[in-house]
Amino acid sequence: MSTGAEPLPLRRDAAALANARALERHLAWLGAVLQARLATHFRQPGEPQAPEAIAPPALAGDPSELAAVIGEGDLDWAERVVLLLALAPHVQPQLLDPLFMRNANIDRGFTEFGGWKGRAHAGFMPTGETAAFLAAGDDLEARAAIRPLFEDGHPFARLDILRLEHDAPGEPYFSGALALSPTALARLTTGERHKPDFSAAFPAKLITTRLGWDDLVLGAEVLAEVETILGWIANRGAILEDWDLARTLQPGYRSLFFGPPGTGKTLTATLIGQQVQADVYRIDLSMVVSKYIGETEKNLARVFDQAANHDWILFFDEADALFGKRTSTSSSNDRYANQEVSYLLQRVEDFAGNVILATNLKGNIDDAFARRFQSLVYFPMPDAEQRERLWRGMLRQDARLDADVDLGRLAARYELSGGAIANVVRFAAIRAVQHKRDRIRAADLVQGAVRELRKEGRTA
Repeated sequence: MSTGAEPLPLRRDAAALANARALERHLAWLGAVLQARLATHFRQPGEPQAPEAIAPPALAGDPSELAAVIGEGDLDWAERVVLLLALAPHVQPQLLDPLFMRNANIDRGFTEFGGWKGRAHAGFMPTGETAAFLAAGDDLEARAAIRPLFEDGHPFARLDILRLEHDAPGEPYFSGALALSPTALARLTTGERHKPDFSAAFPAKLITTRLGWDDLVLGAEVLAEVETILGWIANRGAILEDWDLARTLQPGYRSLFFGPPGTGKTLTATLIGQQVQADVYRIDLSMVVSKYIGETEKNLARVFDQAANHDWILFFDEADALFGKRTSTSSSNDRYANQEVSYLLQRVEDFAGNVILATNLKGNIDDAFARRFQSLVYFPMPDAEQRERLWRGMLRQDARLDADVDLGRLAARYELSGGAIANVVRFAAIRAVQHKRDRIRAADLVQGAVRELRKEGRTA
């Protein structure tokens, strides 16, 4: 009889179970490869089995995400060894404990095993050297064949699976830490395809909206420019390949949105992504820009490296903070700042996806960037007719408006952006609720409009 105190059984659906079973089979195979490699390396008695002769688990009929990743990358024996080696510390760290053995002659670990010690993790953390040892042993030709696995054109990089992380310039190439990407780790362990989340290692945030194009009030010229951007995204493949323009046109597309605050730049970028079913990531400049030499480039590279493997739109808000005008080189700091801007320009220009930069003042953007934009889109302050449409779009429930509210008059009298009008509506709703009213009065909206104008140093 149940008392209610027993723990509930863990619910696991078929997909999660398939992924767990696949991990068990592949890690058991990696363990066998590791033992065989150690046996042959130390010439243990008998005739140890050659690691390369140990066949990996079959993929036929395997519905797991691990099998899918191996299939997508068309990974061979050595590549599967490296993938499982990078995964082992996260799911079965004890599997790599044999690599902790010490060389009695020098009273330290074996150099050929590679590895590094984490700050909190007690297990063995593999490096490129570990991967080369496990997949190639002492065979120099086979070791040389391991290096291309970590280059940009390889499926490991192209599919955002894993990479070598180097924090110490000048040290051997294989000394870099073997690191799975966060998205690959989630996919391989849980079977779920998570989107990257904002963090110090990934200074960008996925932005979404519940609004649609009907909620965005833009002029005809702006809409025409937006249609051009959408046309490129939808037809890029045909234009580059079918029209044979890939030799002369770069695959990336760069747009500059400029105009006063609150005129719809961010919402437009978000809706573009929504329409083409592409994630839009807003770069957090406070996390990217660093006063330390080299850190800004490193922070930005993290975003571009991941975006290169996904169909993302990168959105730089307040872009003049990152892509501002270069200064005269009167000091070493000025020279470095200019070098930093040049680096950013090159990364944006080389990016094969879509980049949107937004700024309030076009004049703040470095001219070298402006010349490389495919589109410059000016978002002006809305005119009276557009302001009335914004008012009516935000205050759709007439039952919440008092009889003295005249939205047409408000639109004509107060020159406000869409963002400012949203602030006014919020203020008016707060006022009504605080005074225990179920309707917004004209006085609430007028007071809110005056507050917004004062923020900008203007009067009604």
